[in-house]
Amino acid sequence: MREVTRGAPGDPGGTANAPPLIGITTYLEPARWGVWVREAALLPAPYVRAVERSGGVPVLVPPLAGLGGTRTLLRGLDGIVFAGGGDVDPRLYGAERHAETGPPQPHRDRFELALVRAVVDADLPFLAICRGMQVLNVARGGALVQHLPEAVGHERHAPAAGMIGRHRVRISGTSVLGKILGEAAEVPAYHHQAVGRLGKGLTAVAWADDQVVEGVELQGHRFGLGVQWHPEEGDDRRLFEALVAEAGGG
Repeated sequence: MREVTRGAPGDPGGTANAPPLIGITTYLEPARWGVWVREAALLPAPYVRAVERSGGVPVLVPPLAGLGGTRTLLRGLDGIVFAGGGDVDPRLYGAERHAETGPPQPHRDRFELALVRAVVDADLPFLAICRGMQVLNVARGGALVQHLPEAVGHERHAPAAGMIGRHRVRISGTSVLGKILGEAAEVPAYHHQAVGRLGKGLTAVAWADDQVVEGVELQGHRFGLGVQWHPEEGDDRRLFEALVAEAGGG
């Protein structure tokens, strides 16, 4: 738990344990507000609310152009959430781009791959969500399935454009994920890509009924989980609570 030493009477006083600071990676996209349309670092609000309601202090982490400050950034955080977003550039895992794969975002890919590797080296607690889990897998040398409907013959993982669906996942009861959620869960999801070849040190611990990998764990890491679904979009905050508890030293 982060310890804060406070000043003399009249200032914020005494010594107290502060809630952990949880970084959340952000998008870098054109956005509109007021009279402006400009490039913005942005993030869907459910991520922020999920961290705050779980007892953490959310800190937005935009894609940085330079990587020199990555380790300094991590020294200021107690844990991190790798958020969802667009498709990872398939060239980063040695594949040709599928016709259904979204346009590359080299700024975000470059930063988040470097950030994942720094987080792993620092043994910092993390939760990687949707794209975040895919970035984790690529950072560890794995590959992705670029278009699930072609591979599994249905569209239940992303039932309609811009609409979060729900489906059931089976979870290994002996895994960290299973100890948090149990051996099955109904989860909110929206993705057309998924983990293919697993990266080094990653173990699959959750699956959809079509055997698509829905959860991974980084072996030997203090708290390193990836889920293909969007826990921030549901009412079940147990994954965020577990991350915040670990980040706070609990």
